Amino acid sequence: MTIVIIFIPFLIVSIFNIDKKEEIKINYMSNTIIRVKRLGSGDIEYIPFEEYIVGVLAGEMPIYFEKEALKAQAVAARSYALKRIEYNKDSDYDVVDSILNQVYLDNEYLKEAWGDKYIDNINKLRGVVNETSLEYLDYDGEIIDALFFSTSNGYTETASLVFDIDLPYLKSVKSDWDSKTSSVFKSSTTMKLSEFYEKIGLPYSDRLVTDVLKRSSTNRITSISINGNVFEGTDLYNKLGLRSTDFSLIQDGDEVIINTVGYGHGVGMSQYGAEGMAEEGYNYADILKYYYSGISIKKMEN
Repeated sequence: MTIVIIFIPFLIVSIFNIDKKEEIKINYMSNTIIRVKRLGSGDIEYIPFEEYIVGVLAGEMPIYFEKEALKAQAVAARSYALKRIEYNKDSDYDVVDSILNQVYLDNEYLKEAWGDKYIDNINKLRGVVNETSLEYLDYDGEIIDALFFSTSNGYTETASLVFDIDLPYLKSVKSDWDSKTSSVFKSSTTMKLSEFYEKIGLPYSDRLVTDVLKRSSTNRITSISINGNVFEGTDLYNKLGLRSTDFSLIQDGDEVIINTVGYGHGVGMSQYGAEGMAEEGYNYADILKYYYSGISIKKMEN
C-alpha cells in the first residue's frame, strides 16, 4: 500500500508531462536588428533579424512544406532582407510586413492562428532558421536581390522582362515541378466586361478584340492589343490583379473569362518549384543554386 501511495503521484506527474514541449530558441549569433513597418498600425518595430526570418517563413510558405524547401526560403528571405537594409539605410524603416516586401507574421498572431499546433509549427520554423543561421546568397561579392514567387508556368522569367533591372543571377530556368505541387498552377476567373474596361482604362464596348503581339520565351505575354490599344503584359497583370502574365482573355457575352498559368511575377525562386525539388531529394543549396544562377552561399560575420 505504501508503494502504491508513493507511485500514484509520480504516475500522475509523468502522464501530464509526457506531452510537454518547449519552444526551440533562436541562435542569436549576430546583433543585427531589422526595422519593420507594420502597415496595419503604421508603427516601426525593431526586431532581432533571425526572429524576423522565422516570421517571414510563417508568412511566405505553407508550414507543411518540406524542410529543405523551407531552408531555401529562409536563406532567400534573409538575403532579400539584407538587401533591403542596404537599400534603405537612410530611410526610417527597412521593410514593410506585407507582400510589398515579405509577409511577416509575429508570434502573437501565430499563437492565435495555430492554436495547439503552435509549438510544433514554431519549432519546425526555428529549427530551419537555426540550421541556416546567418546564411545569405552572394554573387560576385554582393548580396543578391533574392526575389521569389509562388508558382511558375513551367519556367521562371528573366528579371529584365518584368522589372527595370537586369541581374545575371535572375535568369529564366525550367521549373517542371510546379504543375505537380501547386494547386494554383492553372486558374480561371470571370469578370464583368464593364469592370474589365474600367480597370484597364478603356471605354466600354460590347465587343472584345484581343491580339497577343509578343510573348517571351517562357510563354508570358509581353505585349497585347485590346480593341486596338497596346498594353504591356505586366501592366495588365497589375491593373487586373492577374495571377500571372501567362494568360488568355475570352469574351463570354457581357463577361470576360481570364485563364492564367502560374502565380506571381515569375522572377527568382519558385516556391512550389522548391517544394517539388525537395520532394525529389534535393537539398536547400541545390534548390538555391538552381533558381539563382551563379550564386554562392555565405555566412554573415558576427
